[in-house]
Parts: sequence; structure tokens; C-alpha cells
Amino acid sequence: MRKNILVPSKGEYVKGKRPQVDCILCALLAHDEKITDTLLWEGDDFAIALNLYPYNPGHIMIFPKRHVEDLSELTEEEGLRLFYLTNKTREILQKEYGPCGFNIGFNIGPCSGASISHIHLHIVPRYKNELSFMDVLGGAKVIVEDPIITRDKLRILFKDI
Repeated sequence: MRKNILVPSKGEYVKGKRPQVDCILCALLAHDEKITDTLLWEGDDFAIALNLYPYNPGHIMIFPKRHVEDLSELTEEEGLRLFYLTNKTREILQKEYGPCGFNIGFNIGPCSGASISHIHLHIVPRYKNELSFMDVLGGAKVIVEDPIITRDKLRILFKDI
């Protein structure tokens, strides 16, 4: 298992201070030492990882293991598998964190805020009275739960997906 490495802040990441790899998600799957290990689950065709810069505890990404940059590249079978994994992930997060809602979606293209070209679906638990996007507006981020603690807790729950 890879050791945890010091990661740049979200601000540094957005400004371009990132691990020197071709694709962060492909590097994650390859267990590259330059990438913090956030994998929760890995199947034959898809993987599920915790977002290293979560908006809320349990902010997860689901992505195909093959490098795909556009939804149109997914096969029909992969699309169905993605939907199945999305629903299973939502169920796990609901049981573990009890959010009152979810944002589920893709950031596609540079104008959407996408910072990774490898297609990935975000699942963000939402909570009543959360601070949410305070970091975007105010330059400060309140971390409710360390992402590595979240990763370790959720890995157990994703074992049987």
C-alpha cells in the first residue's frame, strides 16, 4: 500500500501544482507513488475513489478504469454499470453519513471546472446548514473529516459492492 504523501492545497491544485503524471486517475489505478491513495473500491471495469479535495465528507468519484474522456466513449454496458455503482455508492453514503441530499454529476470540459480529463462522476453528500462552497467564495475551507480517515472508514463499506 502506498504511503500518504503531502498534498498541495486545493488552491495550489487549481493553480496547477499537481503530481507530474499524464492522468491522475490512471496513476491512481497504477498505484503510482506520486498520487495519494484514495481508492475505495476497484472492479473489473470501474473504480471508486474519494475526492482528495472534498466539498463534504464522503465526496466520491466513480470512473471507468480505461482512460475515457467523453461520455460518448462509454459502451451501453458501461453506462448501465456506472448507474448501478452510482446507486450503490449513494446507498452506502446515506447509511454512513445520513445526508439530506446529494449532488451527482459530471464536470465535462474546461469551462465546467473539470481539472481531470478522465471522465468521472462526482457524488457529493449535502447537509442542512453546511458551509458548502465557502472555500470558493471566502478562500477558507473547513475540513469536517480528514479525507484519509474518510477513505479508511469507507473502504470497509465498499468491500462487498
